[in-house]
Amino acid sequence: MSDFRLKRGFDIKLVGEAEKRVVDLPAPRLVAIKPSDFKGLKAKLEVHEGDAVKCGTPLFYAKSNPDIKFVSPVSGTVKAVKRGERRALMEIIIENDGKDSGEALEVPGREGIKSAGREKLQALMMQGGVWPFIIRRPFGKMALGDDAPRDIFISGMDTGPLAADMALVMQGLEDDFQAGIDALAQMTGGKVYLSLDANARDAVAAFSQAAGVEKNYFSGPHPAGNVGVQIHHIKPIKSGEVVWTVKPYGVAMIGRFLKTGLFPQERVVAVAGSSVKEPVHYKTVTGTSLEDLFAQNGVTDEEPRYISGNVLTGSRVLKSGFVGFYDNLISVIPEGPKERKLLGWYLPGFKELSHSRTFMSRWFPSKAYKVNTLLHGADRAFVMTGDYESVLPMDIYPVFLVKSVLANDFEEMEGLGILELDEEDVALCSYICPSKFDFGGAIRQGLDIIEKEG
Repeated sequence: MSDFRLKRGFDIKLVGEAEKRVVDLPAPRLVAIKPSDFKGLKAKLEVHEGDAVKCGTPLFYAKSNPDIKFVSPVSGTVKAVKRGERRALMEIIIENDGKDSGEALEVPGREGIKSAGREKLQALMMQGGVWPFIIRRPFGKMALGDDAPRDIFISGMDTGPLAADMALVMQGLEDDFQAGIDALAQMTGGKVYLSLDANARDAVAAFSQAAGVEKNYFSGPHPAGNVGVQIHHIKPIKSGEVVWTVKPYGVAMIGRFLKTGLFPQERVVAVAGSSVKEPVHYKTVTGTSLEDLFAQNGVTDEEPRYISGNVLTGSRVLKSGFVGFYDNLISVIPEGPKERKLLGWYLPGFKELSHSRTFMSRWFPSKAYKVNTLLHGADRAFVMTGDYESVLPMDIYPVFLVKSVLANDFEEMEGLGILELDEEDVALCSYICPSKFDFGGAIRQGLDIIEKEG
């Protein structure tokens, strides 16, 4: 056990944090599983419009490994199969019949998990639809079937803007979480690491009671809760090594599936942001539609932007869209005004959230701000400010790294630590960048190049 106190980073405090209570929602009318949620996935469809499905029925599988199934979270009828460019699968929409009938697999049960063995557990997890919860590093994509992870890392804290309350997300999942830990421990020859908030060590019962893990405690500003940052400080990834990461909720869902044989459909989703009338946590179903999610709520702005995830790393969705597979948060903020503020740069900036000390708001770090989607400027020449390292608590030079990506210099990329990174780790670099450079996009470009070239 170790305590890590990180000083570099920046907390983005926003108006509209979800209340610390959970409201039960009626069963959603529509849900969807989106292949676009899974980076690098090439999906092969197994159902067609009009087909009847049950909870756990395979909807599509990964072309790279047909054993990895992606299943329906509810029973009902396939209402629509939406495709994008080059006929790529975008969404499989299910109309819920409310019956919750499911396809149960024969699983070892709670008492048999520890003795089941890796091969059996892996086959069940792939067939049952819970394997996609496992993400591999490097590359930040779904784990491959032939991976041999050095270690497995779980981040039990979320320092992102408007993050869902971890205690509410994991409430009642204590035994499921432990069952998931017991299963994951058999998938690696190394350790399972659980990182926790040093300022709230016993806030989540599932974490404080967890056995069979090495616990480490982190404190500091965002991105202290990012699993990539935690791996860097606990046990960095070396060339040729693979580690797995799993979100705490994913661990619990793996455990519940191996106990019951049914795909676990329930999920707590926080609806937050300055545009939400009543920011609160909802208990609903995986992949629920935003229309069902907001049926008992509403927004206060005429032009809101809906984001599945947080405002730094989430994906924009339409009001008619669906919650992402990995997300426990829907952020809603206003679109920026069409007209620019006169002499906005010269104003003191008491109401403008900024990392720059040229704004007075920088001196009130605990204040929450109302933000919009404006970038405050267009793309411009790249500026070497020296600020990027101040928000990245890793021994990595982000500017030199992205330059090596733009130059397609593979050796330089690896030498500068790209294999330790994912888009979320450099999101703050993009946020504070006066040149409006997309650091996350550059990191993904470099990782894809390295993966392709082998």
